[in-house]
Amino acid sequence: MPKHVRLISFLMICSLWSMPKAANAQALIPHTLQLDATKLEKQGLSLAQEAAQLAQFQQVELALPRARLASQLAPGNDKVWLLLGGLQLQTKEFDGAIASLKKAQSINPKNGDILFALGSANFQQKNYQAAIVNYQDGLKLKPNDPEGLFDLGNAYYLLGRLPDAIAQYDKAVSQDKKFWPALNNIGLINYEQGNIPEAIKRWQSAVTLEKQAAEPLLALAVALYTKGDRQQGLTLGEAALRIDSRYANLNFLKENLWGDRLLSDTKKFLELPRIQAALQQRENSSSAPTPRKQPTQ
Repeated sequence: MPKHVRLISFLMICSLWSMPKAANAQALIPHTLQLDATKLEKQGLSLAQEAAQLAQFQQVELALPRARLASQLAPGNDKVWLLLGGLQLQTKEFDGAIASLKKAQSINPKNGDILFALGSANFQQKNYQAAIVNYQDGLKLKPNDPEGLFDLGNAYYLLGRLPDAIAQYDKAVSQDKKFWPALNNIGLINYEQGNIPEAIKRWQSAVTLEKQAAEPLLALAVALYTKGDRQQGLTLGEAALRIDSRYANLNFLKENLWGDRLLSDTKKFLELPRIQAALQQRENSSSAPTPRKQPTQ
């Protein structure tokens, strides 16, 4: 999925695992009804934990009905509604997602992750100004959240407010020195502005932080090849596409905020015979049947 779409964060999933269990029923009247309500809430939290685990492994279609039922059984838990809203965002059920997230917010208005998720809902619907407001409100509650800063930077980027975007990306890196997506996006802006050396520097830093990050590796490959370092560019390009061949798709790159200048240079790069051969080799290897083992004698 494109990097600018906020997924359910791993921390939020972990928070569901550690949600406190509902207290045992006390000797209240009517005792049976109180006990039933407690059992239902426990079942809801258990379902939410199952949904969160499935979501972690990208099993969204299996997670969604569990999260829906969990929200009915534990309707007073903001994390359950946040989980449901996050899953609905992934399946592009925007109206349902916003309703779920608003419900979560009404339960716990101090949960910054809810505002970040609302920002994602607006972002995905290209309502970038509303997304900016959501992200800013979320950052008032969680001012040092690198993903929130990164998301705000992306919204500024798509509104053409490039200095503001770079400022937010820099803040994200200052909070997390290993947050390579922010470095990558600064490189994207640098490249469009014609500052190729600075773009290369940013992408080199990103690749140093995460050697399996295909995006900055491919961008670096294109930049190096275009400026004349062809052998290294081709080698890095082959490596990037071995990691993730989706980056050979120009539409996918555009979704990941690649600008016109870089897309034009990448199109030429992807058409090179050596890169085409690498893509064909990867396609052949991924479609080849798995050899059957011979029975042991």
